[in-house]
Amino acid sequence: MKQKITILFLLMTIFASAQINYKGFIDKYPIEFVTDIYSDGQGTAIYAYCNFDTPIVLNAKLNGKTLVFTEKDKNDKETAKLSFENYSAESDQLNGIWKDLISGKELKISLTKEFDLNNNGEEWIEREILQPVSLKDKYFKLVISKEKGGSSGVSGIKIIEKKTDKLIQKAEVSCQLWGLYNVNVGDYNFDGFEEFSVFESSYAGPNTSRIYFLFNPKTGKYFESSFSGTSLEFDSKTKRIYEHNQCCAGRSIERAEYKVVNNKMILVKKTCLEYDDKIQDYKNIKCD
Repeated sequence: MKQKITILFLLMTIFASAQINYKGFIDKYPIEFVTDIYSDGQGTAIYAYCNFDTPIVLNAKLNGKTLVFTEKDKNDKETAKLSFENYSAESDQLNGIWKDLISGKELKISLTKEFDLNNNGEEWIEREILQPVSLKDKYFKLVISKEKGGSSGVSGIKIIEKKTDKLIQKAEVSCQLWGLYNVNVGDYNFDGFEEFSVFESSYAGPNTSRIYFLFNPKTGKYFESSFSGTSLEFDSKTKRIYEHNQCCAGRSIERAEYKVVNNKMILVKKTCLEYDDKIQDYKNIKCD
């Protein structure tokens, strides 16, 4: 069922957006700023103060020629807005205003474009994109390479110490680029340590896969696990991994449950379903 396909719609969606990396300042504070603005004016962005390196995720909306980013707290309350008048993805410079929505305080923003991921006339290796998630004392940068006239691909993930920007580790991978949201964090083997995963690929239907990196407390490093499967979900309460795989426009579904033993996924049970037109519902079938 796990038949890998080229998803034209996904690639068109990615390349219809402006994924641009900037560096600059909010007032006197250095920042890194990454945007992903779609042709309909909607989008997202990530930025981080270089002295702290904790990523902040923003929602974006282009109103005419004014691009507005909204910052929210953990309760989904709007706390700040970043506004850029006369916005153009082609511009090498962006100037705007950061406004605290509680106090009304305003600070000037000045940004300089470093690179545009969607420039099809370029080819490059190992450009780095800030990721929207981080650990308590570490943050991530996606390492991306691109052939001239071709699509971008992920070749690695850098794990970097916050505040010092010291490179802790670089993990080599070969994955599809998934907008700005490629890295996730979680406790994948239920051992109490935070770990990370990177988006790997899309398959038929809604199926996706990721590469999971586990933490070795003895070395303080991360290692690529043998965890694999389609659209895996991790339940910290039951300490189980659940897999969901479907094909044929949802007519065939596989579900599996795993436990973790010695950092390996051990199958507990598997269920296979197939849609029956006669009963207008799914029925259990024998799994291959």
